[in-house]
Amino acid sequence: MKSIFDAVSFKCSKVVTESYSTSFTMATRMLAPSIRSHIYNIYGFVRFADEIVDSFHDYNKEALLDRFEAELEYSLNNRISLNPILNSFQHTYHAYGIPKEFVTSFMDSMRMDLNKKVYRSEEEFRNYIYGSADVVGLMCLNVFVKGDVERFQELRSSAMALGSAFQKVNFLRDLKADYEHLNRSYFPNTNLLEMDEESKAVIVEDIRADFKKGYEGIIRLPNDAKFGVYTAYRYYIKLLEKLQRTPSLEIKNTRIRVANYQKVGLLARSYVNYKLNLV
Repeated sequence: MKSIFDAVSFKCSKVVTESYSTSFTMATRMLAPSIRSHIYNIYGFVRFADEIVDSFHDYNKEALLDRFEAELEYSLNNRISLNPILNSFQHTYHAYGIPKEFVTSFMDSMRMDLNKKVYRSEEEFRNYIYGSADVVGLMCLNVFVKGDVERFQELRSSAMALGSAFQKVNFLRDLKADYEHLNRSYFPNTNLLEMDEESKAVIVEDIRADFKKGYEGIIRLPNDAKFGVYTAYRYYIKLLEKLQRTPSLEIKNTRIRVANYQKVGLLARSYVNYKLNLV
């Protein structure tokens, strides 16, 4: 039965999320059950595309991405895929009317990662961030507002800012891996080999500005989504604070993390703030 296959597909997306990101899983579990599975479906889709360009070094990445994109197109047009991750994503795509432009922009940024190594201008960087992060936030926003076009437009810029903030924190945290293993440098006008506290401070302040704008949208989200998104926001704020306190040389030589016990504490404090209507 197709319903069984669809249920299995949804479970696969959940397993992908739980396997790749404990922090995102923690935040997603705080969403209302009615929308939780759809966020797993979005994450599974973007995670698999990202894995192709970031991890499969012993394979022809371009051929794999071409095949993945062709199957994605088929799934969106025919509402089915034998790839369970794409099958679950197409369900969410159609259920919430996610614009095709968001999917296309995301795949364009993934394709840039095949060959693009250095982003030398702010415009190049913004375009990449839009496709790799902002549109993911916008896909999730489609789910959060349950297709309400007016509310979506009201929260659009804040969702994009929050997506940008999350992505930039990831870039700052992963400087070592991106540069040494993938030979990538995302932040424009920044020499990673000579990054000092001053250049790091500029990056941190830019991220804080995105977080500020993103928070303005969080407090206006529907209750089904607010606590989960706020939890993710608190986690990334904590990670940014740790990065800000970490000397530049250490950031370039290690990967900063938020310990599990700290994640539990963040979740507890986030819940208290939420219940006291401080969000």
